[in-house]
Amino acid sequence: MSITLQPVSRDNYERVCQLRVAEDQEDFVADNAWSLVESIFEPGCETRAICRDGQPVGFFMWVRGPAARVSIWRFMVDERHQRQGIGTAALQLAIAEIGRQAGVREIAIYYDPRNPVARDFYARFGFVETEPAKIDPAETDPAETDPAETVSAEPEDRDRDADGDGDGDDSDRLAILTL
Repeated sequence: MSITLQPVSRDNYERVCQLRVAEDQEDFVADNAWSLVESIFEPGCETRAICRDGQPVGFFMWVRGPAARVSIWRFMVDERHQRQGIGTAALQLAIAEIGRQAGVREIAIYYDPRNPVARDFYARFGFVETEPAKIDPAETDPAETDPAETVSAEPEDRDRDADGDGDGDDSDRLAILTL
C-alpha cells in the first residue's frame, strides 16, 4: 500500500468530491466540494488528495497564517478506507510537507471536544492541546477533527457559530505541534 499526497487537480477533483465520511462523522467535517470552492476564495489555502496506490481516498486542506503557523482546516479519509493506517500515514506526510515550508514553526489543528479519539490521535503525533479555542478570524480558521483514521477538520463558519460545527458555541480545542 502506497500512500501519497497529491495536489487536487483537474484530473482528480471529481473523485475527491465523491469521498464521504460515515454518517456519524458528518458533523465534524465540511463536504469536500465545499472545501474546494472555499480554497479558491480563501488566500493561502493548499489542498491535497490523500491517495492510496494512486487513487484518492481522503482529503487535506491547510492554510498558512500570519507569523510561522500553518493551520489544518480539513482532514478526512473516506469511510470505505478508514482504520487501515491511511490517516496515520497521511498525517505524517502532511506534517513533513508543511514542515518544509520556509519559516513554519508550528502546525495548528482544532477539534471538537466531543471527539476524544481525535485528541488522542493528534497527541500521538506530538500535538499538545493548549486551551479551548478562542477564534481569531484575523489569524487562521480553526479546524475540527474526527477520530483517528477518520480525522476530519472544518474551518470556522462566521455566519453560524464561532467554531463552525453548527452547535452554537465556540468550544473547539486547539492543539499545536511545534516543529
